Amino acid sequence: MPKLAAFPKAWMDPLCVDGSMSLNEWIDLSGKLDVDGLEFYSDFLDLKDESGWSDYRKRVEDQGRSIPMLCCSPDFTHPDPQFRQAQVDEEKRWTEMCHELGGNYCRVLSGQRRPEVSREDGVAYAAECIEACIPHAAERGITLIMENHYKDNYWTYPEFAQQMDVFCQLVDRIESPHFGVNYDPSNTILAGEDPLELLERVKERVVTMHASDRFLLEGSLEDLRKEEMDSVGYAQRLNHGEIGKGLNDYDAIFGTLKSVGFDGWISIEDGVDGFEQMQRSVCFLREKIKAVFG
Repeated sequence: MPKLAAFPKAWMDPLCVDGSMSLNEWIDLSGKLDVDGLEFYSDFLDLKDESGWSDYRKRVEDQGRSIPMLCCSPDFTHPDPQFRQAQVDEEKRWTEMCHELGGNYCRVLSGQRRPEVSREDGVAYAAECIEACIPHAAERGITLIMENHYKDNYWTYPEFAQQMDVFCQLVDRIESPHFGVNYDPSNTILAGEDPLELLERVKERVVTMHASDRFLLEGSLEDLRKEEMDSVGYAQRLNHGEIGKGLNDYDAIFGTLKSVGFDGWISIEDGVDGFEQMQRSVCFLREKIKAVFG
């Protein structure tokens, strides 16, 4: 049976930028959620001090939960090889952080979709960098998980491998038991593509999942395309919403995952309209998991 984790999508700036929320405050707040674990983000301000990693792990474990996943955003598609090597080194440090926190899954991405980098070069850069990180992760019992991503909160350009064909091309190039897919159906919608089609193509490689639902506050996906290439972070017309009330078909998604024996972690990205929204999303997913996976 899949397990549920929570990710503080609605509290990223307080946790990563201005420090108006401490990590301990988020851990305590999330204790009100019926989840089995918490997904951390590598750039939480409170994680900059390595000496505190074990304390955060203990605080979560004292609540009867774990930290199974670490969300990271390496940028492997820069044309400068020295920049890419620095990102490899950073991803290796994040796998150490993941290990110290007690996690088993550490995210990787391709990188930003810079206009001057071709598809061929970008895929090659990203594959080379991810493959360079795998041995370090494997030594620590960590699986690197490649997400079909939209855009990191603090990036200028969207994800290089945002489009399904590019994502699958990159995933197909990397063969390792310590590498898999973190499937996010909402991000496929933002790419203007069918999340069920992507899932069918990668279902055998999926080891974790991000659960959310997405809405456009105004305009169309084409309007979103125009905005995302020249603004830092998420476009303003984009919104995370309550799970089960957006564009994703969770019956079909979970049915496909069940067909391949998926029993991994599902991490919830929600709460933009308040903590109670995240609580409702947890209830929806609990009921849906029970109904489909039984």
